[in-house]
Amino acid sequence: MSVCELPDFSDESLLRYSRHILLPEVGIEGQQAIGAAHVLVVGMGGLGSPVAMYLAAAGVGRMTICDDDTVELTNLQRQIAHHQADLGRLKVESAAAEIARLNPEVQVEALARRVSDEPLQALVAAADVVVDCCDNFPTRHALNAACARMAKPLVSGAAVRFDGQLSVFDLRHAESPCYHCLFPDDGGEANDGPCATFGVFAPLVGIIGSMQAAEALKLLAGIGESPVGRLLTLDARSMQWRSLKFKRDPDCPVCLQRP
Repeated sequence: MSVCELPDFSDESLLRYSRHILLPEVGIEGQQAIGAAHVLVVGMGGLGSPVAMYLAAAGVGRMTICDDDTVELTNLQRQIAHHQADLGRLKVESAAAEIARLNPEVQVEALARRVSDEPLQALVAAADVVVDCCDNFPTRHALNAACARMAKPLVSGAAVRFDGQLSVFDLRHAESPCYHCLFPDDGGEANDGPCATFGVFAPLVGIIGSMQAAEALKLLAGIGESPVGRLLTLDARSMQWRSLKFKRDPDCPVCLQRP
């Protein structure tokens, strides 16, 4: 995208985003790119809450948020986009209202449904970056397949118990592995599932979700190095990080369908 296609900033916007603009790696053009961007966030729970809040605060121009769930009392231990007064409300409606309170400049499309098949491909095609904040393998694999077909970068995070993980699948580049290269369809289900089944340490989702937001912003602004081909894992009990390298699987059925 050329500079002439990027949005102009008002004096108020320049002040709002001044701490980003002061960073040489971001500057005015990087902040303009963030403001011109469209991010798809799937899941408005523990991970999606900090992702949406930080993307909104950073000035992402447009967000599409997807979740078919409603706010329950058990969510409030960690899902910071929702409050006591939101109990029984759709999570996307609650999150959209919180985004508007934080930054009214952000355009939000709230979709109260599970994403799948053709509608998912259309959503992915319209986005610049996709952030996976869901809690189940079928949705993760569906998102990965759609991103692979549309050559869109995917920021993936997960958190359960005291264990978190993060990776970026930059499917704009042929050499980048996809989610299926790392976790085949028949792998990992035993350790996957909602927090209602396994429990989760509240700050863990904030740590991983904030990192997902950071990686999405880096992709949008074209700065830094993304953990492509690396799986970052965190044990929050010892606060120990590990970085595991992996490569594209030459026999991956999803990658074989990539353009």
